[in-house]
Amino acid sequence: MPKGIIGKKLGMTQYFKDDGKVVPVTVVEAGPCVVAQVKTTEKDGYDAIQLGFGKTKASKMNKPLKGHFASKNIEKKRYLREFRNYSLDVSEGDEVTVADFSDGETVNVTGISKGKGFAGSVKRWNQSTGPNTHGSHFHRSPGSVGAVDARRVFKGHKMPGRMGHDQVTVQNLEIVKVDAERSLLLIKGSLPGPNKTILEIKTVDR
Repeated sequence: MPKGIIGKKLGMTQYFKDDGKVVPVTVVEAGPCVVAQVKTTEKDGYDAIQLGFGKTKASKMNKPLKGHFASKNIEKKRYLREFRNYSLDVSEGDEVTVADFSDGETVNVTGISKGKGFAGSVKRWNQSTGPNTHGSHFHRSPGSVGAVDARRVFKGHKMPGRMGHDQVTVQNLEIVKVDAERSLLLIKGSLPGPNKTILEIKTVDR
């Protein structure tokens, strides 16, 4: 069964392995996370745990969240994320740290990708451009948007619009190094979003 942790993306660097090979890695400040709630099939209909991450002030929280943390008598956290079918044996108030992970483990990382703003169909959907010479007035326009008889644009048609800022999951990434002293995970490859993005890191069942 998988285990997970919440982290904050710090940026990318390179890591030299013992055999001298250079690996591109993303540095993630992961945990410590507090177990804010344990959900069970009997009570909630499914098994999951709720983890809290990041410090915050009580003045920045709404009343339901304040009551949620007060009822558990645990420290208030800024971010809450839920992990289903959690493998670690934890109870409310326990801490989950990077020490629960090990080098070489495979993880899936979920985050919000970088926002690109409003983009045309050429950039957004990689559509072809028109001729750039000989008096052509068709360069980066969307072109035809459907049949004449329909008199409407069919749902799902690829057109200009907001690009990016979507939830993205990158699968099967390797944990290259676990730095328990500084609560850091070095994960091979790139991860979604700009620096300081909040990420959900889940191990993959093998």
